[in-house]
Amino acid sequence: MASPLATKRLQRELKALHKTPLENPKIVAMPNETNILEWHYVLEGPTDDPNSPYKGGIYHGKLIFPKEYPYKPPGVIMLTPNGRFKPNRRLCLSMSDFHPETWNPMWSISTILMGLYSFMLDDKPTTGSIETSVATKRKFAGESLEYNRQDKVFCSLFPEYVELWERREEERKAKLAELGLEDTKDAKKGVITNTGEVNDVFAFGAGIVAVLSILFAILRFL
Repeated sequence: MASPLATKRLQRELKALHKTPLENPKIVAMPNETNILEWHYVLEGPTDDPNSPYKGGIYHGKLIFPKEYPYKPPGVIMLTPNGRFKPNRRLCLSMSDFHPETWNPMWSISTILMGLYSFMLDDKPTTGSIETSVATKRKFAGESLEYNRQDKVFCSLFPEYVELWERREEERKAKLAELGLEDTKDAKKGVITNTGEVNDVFAFGAGIVAVLSILFAILRFL
């Protein structure tokens, strides 16, 4: 249970975030409706760097505050697969509960999340970090919103992102309908295919491979 001081401080920080939202980078944060010591956040990938592997990513995580906050730091966790941090693992950061000796009570939720964002764009290893390829990070970025949509807490606290997902789905389905293509599982992953035509092509290609294999086998004994 939060102390009166922690409750007052977190309520004040919530008002500050509403009054002055973090726009560059875009970061939003909200407390759990039933527990003010558990906050959820969303970090959006860079919009000003087209080469960033996190571009287009929408990353959901949480901060777990101790009842002694602001005199003790929170635990920092990222939930969305991202290729930089292990999902659902406490991260070792200078502003997390891994390093209470470096914690400054003057730091706020905004400070913590800006620090997390900067560290995410870096490649320095730490407890809870992983090494993956740029391609893997980009794949996770492209799948991040769909992944987050399956989390009930995310949907409850951040309905604007659910609406974003719904708009993207409508646009995708409209594009498929315009092209006269079937809404297959592959299409939902970002690959638009005409199932019948693709199957025919694969069947034809498989037939050619089989014939060539037989011919090569015969030629070996001539």
